[in-house]
Amino acid sequence: MVFSSAYHWTKSGFLPGTARRSRWRAMARDVIRRSEKLNSLTDDELLAAGRKLRWEAKAGTPLKSLLPDAYALVRQSARRVLNMEHFEVQIMGAIALFEGHIAEMQTGEGKTLTATMPSFLRALPGNGCHVITVNDYLAKRDCEIMGPVHRKLGLTVGTVLEQMEPDERRENYAADITYGTSKEMGFDFLRDRLRMGASPDDTGPSLRKFVRTLGGSEEPVQRGHYFALIDEADSILIDEARTPLIIGLTQPNDPGTVNLFRWSNRATFQLAPREDYVYEPERRSAWLTDTGCRKVVLMAKPSLMNSMDTERIYTQVEKALTAKHAFERDRDYVVVDDKVMIVDEGTGRIMDGRKWQDGLHQAIEAKELVPITAATGEAARITVQSFFRNYTNLSGMTGTALPARRELKKTYKLKVTKIPTNKKCIRKGWGVRIFKTQEAKRAAIAASVADQVAAERSVLVGTPSVEASEAVADLLKQNGIDAQILNAKYHEQEAKIVEKAGGPGKVTIATNMAGRGTDILLEDAVRGSGGLHVIATEMHSSKRIDRQLVGRAARQGDPGSFQFFLSLEDELLRCREPAEVRRRQTMAIGNRRGELGRRWYRYFKKVQKFLVKNHRKQRKNLLKQERMRLEQYENMGLDPYLELTES
Repeated sequence: MVFSSAYHWTKSGFLPGTARRSRWRAMARDVIRRSEKLNSLTDDELLAAGRKLRWEAKAGTPLKSLLPDAYALVRQSARRVLNMEHFEVQIMGAIALFEGHIAEMQTGEGKTLTATMPSFLRALPGNGCHVITVNDYLAKRDCEIMGPVHRKLGLTVGTVLEQMEPDERRENYAADITYGTSKEMGFDFLRDRLRMGASPDDTGPSLRKFVRTLGGSEEPVQRGHYFALIDEADSILIDEARTPLIIGLTQPNDPGTVNLFRWSNRATFQLAPREDYVYEPERRSAWLTDTGCRKVVLMAKPSLMNSMDTERIYTQVEKALTAKHAFERDRDYVVVDDKVMIVDEGTGRIMDGRKWQDGLHQAIEAKELVPITAATGEAARITVQSFFRNYTNLSGMTGTALPARRELKKTYKLKVTKIPTNKKCIRKGWGVRIFKTQEAKRAAIAASVADQVAAERSVLVGTPSVEASEAVADLLKQNGIDAQILNAKYHEQEAKIVEKAGGPGKVTIATNMAGRGTDILLEDAVRGSGGLHVIATEMHSSKRIDRQLVGRAARQGDPGSFQFFLSLEDELLRCREPAEVRRRQTMAIGNRRGELGRRWYRYFKKVQKFLVKNHRKQRKNLLKQERMRLEQYENMGLDPYLELTES
């Protein structure tokens, strides 16, 4: 019997990718041999070899045939510039990326260095290569560190950051390789559509006026979508895909609208749960009942609201109820200088410039008693799924892709392949500890941190929100333990905090900002004491996010360990009905320290699976709606990404 070369037969059945990995390993060894032969070349000769490959690529030579020499040149360049050489497994990952796979590489295996090979090869024809990361900090860092490797071989490198002006963006997109975030590149795509959609003959006040506010020339800043290499691919392609990218068109608030937002917030305090409204935690939304609608109609209102449609009032009261119950300060958002700023659940970072739609953002501003900002309409929008499907070639890398492999294959046509580690991972997982109350859990966390500090290990405490990180820091301080906080309020000090986190007895308390792309370098004394110990104070909405936090420990063969501490008052459980959670809290019987048995762990895993399924359904529905809208607009001969309505 003949089997496909992509499978290997085992007693348990077919094992996908074994033959493919064997082929990649043989190719990687060939690259290493070629790279060693380049040791005698001068820097000028190395540059000439890089330019020669570029001429061949532009002349039409298939990139596949140029791969061995191109990868050998990059390895040699990295050796001279960074004093680092690509390991065999990194070259295997680089080949997977060139062939359009999602490469699952364990945290700490050097994905940033791996990316230099496929980005160099794909950039040779001169069509542009986008290397996409999860935040500006990583985009700037990767460009500064890896950019010289490419420049030594004759390529130009740029980076697109949030504060850049259009002309500066255009210059960076013109480079052979451009580093940036999916958010910035997605918004630049939409802004380009708006620029191109504004006809010189258009004298209407709406689109033309809006395009002028974009600044710079009205020529597009991007020059095409040939190849994208996505770092932390599951975060960008899966977690961020629930929220579409929208360019808002400001709709100035009139006094009546501002009164509506303020009054709706006050009205929520006169409404009774279940009787006047129903709040659904799993959907994070609230609905008025018939009784509640009657009560809202009969409430005293400012005279400026007299002419408002009743349905509009109902809708805004429901938004105010949602803001009250579903969105919490220092978890979902922070208030900085009287401005409500969204915090990304997956990364723990401030999403500057982003707003919730349909009056929700204004409802939260009314709740926090800060100035009400102007509401926004939609000038243009695109989903993450649709944006990345515009690329001719697409690949990605992450440490946590396998759990989402079916969705990645179905949505993006991307296969997930696991790449072996260079050194055996010796990370140790300690047993999960579960408590009845948050107070009992945090007391146990403080005791555990004290033990690790006494052992001269470094400790990373992962928390789900800004509020939780500050509460844990206060508790540790009361116990005589100094800790550095890394959350959305301290993002400017991130590099300094991470730099010191690997010292003996150092304690760092972080939100998900430390979950992806953060490399905590250990001092030798810490390695001898057992390495970095990660304490996860809660489970997140996805097992992949938990794995990213755990992956900060035991990187590249270093020792390390992790442990989860959970409680029946955790934020994870807020997606369940309050009555259900209270019932389980009543049932729970712990020891004198409030600690429960391990069997409760099943309940937490069940809730996490529920959230994963719910989020997957949201992404599926969003993509379905987008496809229907695209088809409808294209049939009408309109640009499917522009939502702006001319007045």
